[in-house]
Amino acid sequence: MSAPTPSRKPALGFIFVTVVLAVLGFGLLIPVLPELVKQFKGGNVASGSHVYGVLVSVYALMQFFGSPILGSLSDRFGRRKVILIALAGSSLDFAVMALAPNLTILFIARMVGGLTAGIISTANAYVADVTKPENRAQGFGMLGAAFGIGFIIGPLVGGVLGSLDLRLPFWAAAGCSAANWLYGYFVLPESLAPENRRAFSWKRANPIGALVALKRFPAVLGLAESYFILTLGQMMLFSIWALYTSHRYGWDPKHVGFSLTLVGALSAFVQAALAKRILGAIGDMRGVIVGLILSATAQLLYGLAPQAWMIYAIIVIGSCAGIAGPAMQSYITKHVPSNEQGAVQGIYSGLASLAGIPGPLISTWAFGWAVKPGQPAWLAGIPFFIAAALALIALALAARSFAKDHAPYAAPA
Repeated sequence: MSAPTPSRKPALGFIFVTVVLAVLGFGLLIPVLPELVKQFKGGNVASGSHVYGVLVSVYALMQFFGSPILGSLSDRFGRRKVILIALAGSSLDFAVMALAPNLTILFIARMVGGLTAGIISTANAYVADVTKPENRAQGFGMLGAAFGIGFIIGPLVGGVLGSLDLRLPFWAAAGCSAANWLYGYFVLPESLAPENRRAFSWKRANPIGALVALKRFPAVLGLAESYFILTLGQMMLFSIWALYTSHRYGWDPKHVGFSLTLVGALSAFVQAALAKRILGAIGDMRGVIVGLILSATAQLLYGLAPQAWMIYAIIVIGSCAGIAGPAMQSYITKHVPSNEQGAVQGIYSGLASLAGIPGPLISTWAFGWAVKPGQPAWLAGIPFFIAAALALIALALAARSFAKDHAPYAAPA
């Protein structure tokens, strides 16, 4: 997995390119994957939404088991090798989905992709490796901007390609992952110094053992509850977006892709241009609180919006909620030593995956019930109402965690 790499100093620019390409490949599928599932189910909206929810949950379940393993492996062998493994798995996943003749093959491909989906958590650990504690919020803001840029291009291109051929975006995503693998193999330098590595342990690598190990970091463990609940609501939004806007506003893949492109553009602007200044002024803790309040507000408005144009206005509010991510990541890394950043990021990625198991099921099944004949139009927004309530619960949990943490920030040992 490793090639002779030119002597380069690890920096945010390298991982920025990696994340942009990774999210670009993922974003290509968002406008078309629900449509492909509905096609396999004969065009039935309710049945298709149920199966799509299960498909997303299966991917998240596999990621839940795989992420802590990849995170611990990155602490032992370095970030670069794990990124290469994740990219190879993604490329295989997308190619098999492009060829899938039925739902069974589609499910198998998603399972393989979920097991190897460790690039974001490893990228977070990479940022922690190459930034000083006082600059971490800015680093994670740049990572969020990379995520946003991938969403600017991915869904838009995916929607356009999907209007030509529903399978074409899958091939484009496979190509993005393959190109990213080549970039990682020949260009991306390793960020984890040999003296900061530690032996691999299955006790830390399994998801339950990894969560138990967080007891040594009370501040990190307390915030994990809030992170899980918040991610549960976010998973509900992304899993239902295409189905909801298609049903309620009559959007086709092009409109879905354009709306998500706007989400990506505004998120990139907020996290690249505003997060550093806002968090520098109010701090990580207040950044998490403000972001969660904005998240709950946006979710509620999405579910209530009677007109399609309102969605674009609400996206502005939802994008500003993005300051919570860099603030939370910055707070976490300041409470963890250097040789455990990968494992802890793997745990949080695993929690996101765990949230991705019930989240899509709750949203798609609630949506499937709400769109049955005879139901009022506004009821289709019920997944967003649930997500808003979850954001408020995450807010309460975060506030409780911060109230208990009276220790000053400490640089990683």
